[in-house]
Amino acid sequence: MNKTTKVIGLAAMAAMTLSITSCKKKGCTDTTATNYDEKAKKDDGSCLYPSEETGNKVVQGSITSNTTWTNDNVYELKGRVVVDNNAVLTIEAGTIIKGQEGTGTNASALIIARGAQIVANGTASSPIIFTSVLDNIEKGQTSGTNLDETDNGKWGGLIILGNAPISAADGDTEAQIEGIPATETYGTYGGSVSADNSGSLSYVSIRHGGALIGAGNEINGLTLGGVGTGTSINNIEIVANLDDGIEFFGGTVNVTDLVVAFQGDDGIDIDMNYSGTVSNFAVVHGINTDEALEIDGPEGITNTTGTFTLSNGTIKTTDGQGTGADLKSKAQGDINNVVFEGYTSKVIKVRASFSDTVNCTDKSDAYIYLTQASPILNINNSEIVSSSNDMATAVDIYTNSVVEAANDNCTGSLESTAETAISNTGTSIVTSGTTGANLSNFTWTWSSQKGKL
Repeated sequence: MNKTTKVIGLAAMAAMTLSITSCKKKGCTDTTATNYDEKAKKDDGSCLYPSEETGNKVVQGSITSNTTWTNDNVYELKGRVVVDNNAVLTIEAGTIIKGQEGTGTNASALIIARGAQIVANGTASSPIIFTSVLDNIEKGQTSGTNLDETDNGKWGGLIILGNAPISAADGDTEAQIEGIPATETYGTYGGSVSADNSGSLSYVSIRHGGALIGAGNEINGLTLGGVGTGTSINNIEIVANLDDGIEFFGGTVNVTDLVVAFQGDDGIDIDMNYSGTVSNFAVVHGINTDEALEIDGPEGITNTTGTFTLSNGTIKTTDGQGTGADLKSKAQGDINNVVFEGYTSKVIKVRASFSDTVNCTDKSDAYIYLTQASPILNINNSEIVSSSNDMATAVDIYTNSVVEAANDNCTGSLESTAETAISNTGTSIVTSGTTGANLSNFTWTWSSQKGKL
C-alpha cells in the first residue's frame, strides 16, 4: 500500500467511524422505564413511567425524537413536557392525556416548540381528551362524572409555538411565550414563515386547565404562538379553563369548528396581530367570567398589515354578565355573521385613545378603525339579541380599559358615531337570532353532551 492509498484508507475509516457514531440509535435508556430500549445508545426523552396510584404512563421532560401515544394507555403529564428538536408527537384517536396538579415550575403542560409538531387527530366518536388527573374519566370513555364546568385550574394546558409572523413590542419579530422563563429556548415563537406547519389537531377536547404558571399568569386552554397556515386545526373544544379558552399570539393559522365554554377570562383572545380565520365557533360563558372575545391588534411596528376574521359564531352568556366583544388597542379585522345572546349590559366595547384629552384629539385605535371612511375593523351582518331596539344599549366607548360614562368629556360624543358604523355594516338588534354557528357540528363535545350549548 503506498502512502497515498494509506492516507485515503485512514480517512475513509474515520468517516465510517463518524457515520456510525452519528447514527447511534436513540430511545429510552432508563432501565426503570416501561419502554426501556436495550438497543438505544442515546436517550431521546421518550421514557414512560408507571404511576403507582393510577397505572397511567407518566411523561416528563423533553421529547426529542418521533413518538406515538396510543389509545390503550392513559398518559399523565408531570410538569412541562416539551416536544423539541423537530420531533413529531403523534397521538392516536381516543387517547386520554391527564395533567398532574401543580403551579409555577410544577405546572403541567404540553409544549410543542418551534420546528416540532403535534399530530393529534381524533374522531367524533373517539376524540382526544386532555384533562386533569382528578377527572375520573377512563380509557374508552368520552367524559367522567366527577368534574363539571366550575372545576378549573386543575392542570396547565396545551401550548403550540411556530415560526409564523407576529407583531411584538419594540418591533420584535420573535417573543417568549408568557410564563416560560427567557432562559428556556423552547418558549420562543414567531418568525417569517406564514405557512409554517406545527402539525394538526382534530376532534380534541381540552378540559379543566389553566393552572398558574408564572406570577399572575395562568395557562390558556390552547395557546397558539406564531402558528402558521400549514397547521390544521379543526373540531376543538376548550371547557372550564381558568384563564382564556384559546389565545392567538400573532400567526396565521385557521381554526374551524371551535367551542369555548365556561372560561375564567376570555373565550377567544387575539393578540400581536393574528391574521387568520376562525370560522363556525361558539363561546358560552358565565360564572364570573370576563369577555367572550378580547381582540388587540399589532403591538409593534412589524407585521402590522394583517387582519383577523371571525365568521359564523354564536356567543352567549348564561348569567347575563360579562361582555360579548372587547375591541381593544388597534384591533383590525372582521366579525361576520355572529349572534350575541343573553347580555344585560353593554355587549360590544370599543376602545378609543386620545393624544389630547382637552380637545379630544383621536389617536389610531379600535374606534378610529371602526369609524374611518375605509374601516379596517368591521362587525358585519351580525345580531344582538335584546328586548331593546336601541343600539345605544349595546355599544360602549372606553379609554384605558375603563368603561367611560356616556357624558365623558371625550367618549360621550363618540357613542352615536360608533353605533352608526356598526349599523351601517348590517348589524342589528333582534329579539331572536337567525345567524351564528352551526351547533350541530358540536354534538361530539362535552359541552353539548352535558347540555351546556
